[in-house]
Order: sequence, then C-alpha cells, then structure tokens
Amino acid sequence: MRRLFPVTDETAAPDLGGSPGGDVPGVAEGAAGVNRDARVDRGDHGEPSGRIDREWSLAELAAAYAYPEPGPGEPESWLRANMVATLDGAAQHGGRSQSISSAADMRIFGTLRALSDVVIVGAETVRQEGYRPARARAEFAGRRQAAGQGPAPAIAVVSASLDLDFSLPLFTSPLVPTLVLTGAAAAPDRVATAEKSGARVVIAGDGVGVDPVRAVQALAGLGHTRLLTEGGPRLLGQLVAAGVLDELCLTVSPMLTAGDAQRIAGGPSVAVPQRFALASLLEEGGFLFSRYRRT
Repeated sequence: MRRLFPVTDETAAPDLGGSPGGDVPGVAEGAAGVNRDARVDRGDHGEPSGRIDREWSLAELAAAYAYPEPGPGEPESWLRANMVATLDGAAQHGGRSQSISSAADMRIFGTLRALSDVVIVGAETVRQEGYRPARARAEFAGRRQAAGQGPAPAIAVVSASLDLDFSLPLFTSPLVPTLVLTGAAAAPDRVATAEKSGARVVIAGDGVGVDPVRAVQALAGLGHTRLLTEGGPRLLGQLVAAGVLDELCLTVSPMLTAGDAQRIAGGPSVAVPQRFALASLLEEGGFLFSRYRRT
C-alpha cells in the first residue's frame, strides 16, 4: 500500500541536514524533495516535529492520482468516483456539497477532473449544484496532450427523463460537447431538444433508464476510458450495485452535521458488501483524502 502523507505537511527527516525525505517511513514514493524554504513545524512543545509545511504541487497530485495502465487482458476503462462526506456520513449540507468541502479538496477535485476523459454526473446533481462545463487548465495542458486527451474532459449527464434546462452553458457553450446518457425509450421530443442545444445524446439502455454497464461501454466506444463520476448519491449507488466502480476517492470532512442528509451512495443495498483496499491517504487541516480500489 502506498501512503501519501500529507498534502501540506510532508513527513520528513527531523535532521534537516540530511537529504529531504530520505528513508523516512511515510514519504511518498517519487515525491519531489522538501522545500528548504518552508517553515519547520515545531509541534505542541516547541520541539521540531519532523514535518515541513509544504503544499503539494499539482504535478505531484497528478502523479499520485494517475489512472492505472491496464495490464494484458484487463479492461481499458477505469471508473473512479470522487465524493465528500462528513464524519457522520452526510454527503451534503443544505442540499449542496460545497459547504463541507475545503480548498485542498477543491485542488484534488480539479486534479481528478483534469486527469479524466469524461465526468459522469446525475441529472439531479446537475440541477442542485449548478453544473457548468469543465474548463481547460493550463497546468495540465501538456499532460493531457501527451495522453492524447482534448483540452478538457467532457461532462456526461445521466438522465432518464431528460428533464434538464438545455439553455444552460453546460449544454450550449462547453469547450467539449456535453454528452447526455439516456435510454432507448427516452421521449423523442426531449432527445431532439437536447441535440438542438448542441449536446450529444448517447443511448445506454433499452428502456427509459441507463444501464451502468452499457454506459461504461458506450463511453469507451467514444474513446473515453478514464472515467470519473462526481455522483450524486443515487447515481453512485447504481454504479456500485452494477459492479462497475473501480475506485473511490473519498474526502472525509472533519465536520458533524446531524440531520437527514444523504450518504454518498443511495438506492438498494448490494447482496454482498464489496471490499475495497486503501491505495493512498493524504491529510490537510483535518480533512482526509482517501483513495480506495476494488480488491
């Protein structure tokens, strides 16, 4: 298991005269050296704690969260989810996730988007969160070009009813055309409205709904194999139940909200709980950034 400690307080050797990070348990494999101009953390009693305040660069985050290369005979597609939850399991507060997030969470959010080919999101989340098109990030332009990717990931909205406001910029003025995943029995007039707005409608189910397995296959057929979903909970629950989720990037927010907010995944429970293994862990300001992969 590769552990990454942490986003801004990187574990380092207490002896600053030696090589940064040398032979110290917990230092990220392949991480850049410690910034020698950074402030030494003195701990609670004034003694050096062995930690150096240093914010991880976007390049380091991109390397840490890089999509795995498929091995011989393995599927090319890799679907990861990125979600945030409070200590008591709330995936949102006041109907939105922003209030339980943080600046570091948004840095990782942006990095995960920049690494992906397509961002899959449920229609209700589009409505609640006010989704906009993904933007091009200059910091990731070279990496995306080298990977054969376009300037920004496409947004793929999952909707059975196509009850969406197709006048929004997400549909009318994206850098990359927005995809709408729906079923073969979707209302023809709504399909026509979606296509008129500039969106590309992708059929991924025989009825009105979307089959998660078909959705992954359809996106792969369009050349989108680095998949990212940002929920919401109902969509993530469907992906979990269908067994197509490969990785969960979960931010644990150090907050308690009580109430009746949704968990990160909803819907019917699976017959047998699925076991995932911890792949990496980062921390900043009490926020934990975990990454779990299917075993």
